[in-house]
Amino acid sequence: MNDRELAWEEIRRESIIKDEWIDFRKSVYRYPDGRIYEPFYSYSRRDYAVIIASDEDGKFLCVRQFRQGIRQVTTEFPAGGIEFRDGITNDTKEAADSALEAAKRELREETGYVSDAWKHLITIPSDATVSENYAYIFRAEKCRKAGAQSLDETELINVLRFSGEEIDQMIAEGKFQQAVHVMGWLLTK
Repeated sequence: MNDRELAWEEIRRESIIKDEWIDFRKSVYRYPDGRIYEPFYSYSRRDYAVIIASDEDGKFLCVRQFRQGIRQVTTEFPAGGIEFRDGITNDTKEAADSALEAAKRELREETGYVSDAWKHLITIPSDATVSENYAYIFRAEKCRKAGAQSLDETELINVLRFSGEEIDQMIAEGKFQQAVHVMGWLLTK
């Protein structure tokens, strides 16, 4: 089968919850053979940047914070939302520039570190099954402390530094729990 023979057609969409953070939807789809099936639930939220950052000593900057989805404090890489202007899609130079700006801002705000050595690793759907947002993964090297954290009102974040071996161990033990962050880490190897 070719892609056209596999594609579903969305024939109706209803926003159940929609605000500045999320658009949670219920959709009705027509399969290629004409059958109609519902409901399918999906959501849209901001695209985001993940920063795999190492300092001048080669240690990786990580953050510890509470994640309400799994109701646990997690260790992960710095990350944060991208604020695209209306009309920008994720496959444009404007989107890439906005993502890099967000990555630099989030690294500075969450950790107090900055870098002059940035590399874009990949842009990938966050969860293609139920979400239409994308994760932009960046590598920042030779980060240096430039000041204190500048956290949002909902952020309570501890900054920690780990060796690559320590991150590998946390991943193996299930203690580094953000899947997209783990994928980004594996791309750095």
